[in-house]
Amino acid sequence: MTPFFLLLLLVSVSLTLASSHDYHEALSKSILFFEGQRSGKLPSDQRAGWRRDSALSDGSEAGVDLTGGYYDAGDNVKFGFPMAFTTTMLSWSVIEFGELMPADELRNAAVAIRWATDYLLKTMAHPGLVFVQVTTHSHSFTGIRSGKPY
Repeated sequence: MTPFFLLLLLVSVSLTLASSHDYHEALSKSILFFEGQRSGKLPSDQRAGWRRDSALSDGSEAGVDLTGGYYDAGDNVKFGFPMAFTTTMLSWSVIEFGELMPADELRNAAVAIRWATDYLLKTMAHPGLVFVQVTTHSHSFTGIRSGKPY
């Protein structure tokens, strides 16, 4: 009888915990995460108030504007392929589930997608050439991005 009671208690606690998740908050914070990873000139309505403009000269050595996009892996590198994949998955989720999203989060998701696609289009500015990575530093630098001239 005791094992059955423990199992019943475990299931009851699990169901209680599962039903208390705030999925709206989780969605909001996951989109906010993208804003915290932005590179370039940040918009005035940037919700991650601790962030500032960064990497405003990306691509200047090659004579192309590669500002914008998202940093990857918590450092100061922008990788084109992971960014393209992530943007595709985010876009797909909006296509599939956008009507279930609150209007403000749908707008934030659309802005996040646009931020990435604007950058990805810049990486193909020269015919026959695609820039797939932007960095002048290694993965070893994980300091504050704001104000970095590169």
